[in-house]
Amino acid sequence: MRRLLLVAATAIAAALAATAGAALSQDAKMSFFVTSVGSGKGADLGGLKGADAHCASLAEAAGVSGKTWHAYLSSSAEDARDRIGKGPWFNAKGEKIADDVASLHSDANAITKQAALTEKGEVVNGRGDKPNRHDVLTGSKPDGTKIAEQTCGDWTMSGAEGVAMVGHHDRMGLDDSAAAKSWNSSHASRGGCSQEALQGTGGDGLFYCFAVE
Repeated sequence: MRRLLLVAATAIAAALAATAGAALSQDAKMSFFVTSVGSGKGADLGGLKGADAHCASLAEAAGVSGKTWHAYLSSSAEDARDRIGKGPWFNAKGEKIADDVASLHSDANAITKQAALTEKGEVVNGRGDKPNRHDVLTGSKPDGTKIAEQTCGDWTMSGAEGVAMVGHHDRMGLDDSAAAKSWNSSHASRGGCSQEALQGTGGDGLFYCFAVE
């Protein structure tokens, strides 16, 4: 009887180890996510460096280390598309988002509400959910290049002044236009760069993070 119990226990332990190994492998593959939380200060992310650091901190807390993370944000001096490496990129479940920069900015990308997960592997609220959090900060045109004066002071403003371009991670909007379905360039924020202003149009100060290497 003891022998049978020992064999059973050994088998269970082996199965758990295999499962844990698979989970670790999948987590380590993650190279793209939507931040589960923003800075809490609207579009004031501490500039690009602060946004990059936020990406790295969230990834580390989720158990993914050893990677360089950059926020998908344009500024007056940089284009978002030039900040994120070469790809390919995978979400927290190991699902491929895009092969490279060109496919990311084409209809070939796999960004949807179900695929644009947080670093924890969670789905972000979209249109129809309460609260709606589908507005993702980008400051970018559809091709990933900067939009002048739509980066909330290069991500340092959190008041009633300034404007930020946002995309819809769930690819849904008020109509079926290309802008409404755009993951990175849907509409400008209204009422400034504060947390309240971003929440007022269906956002929460969230942004995309990509592993550069």
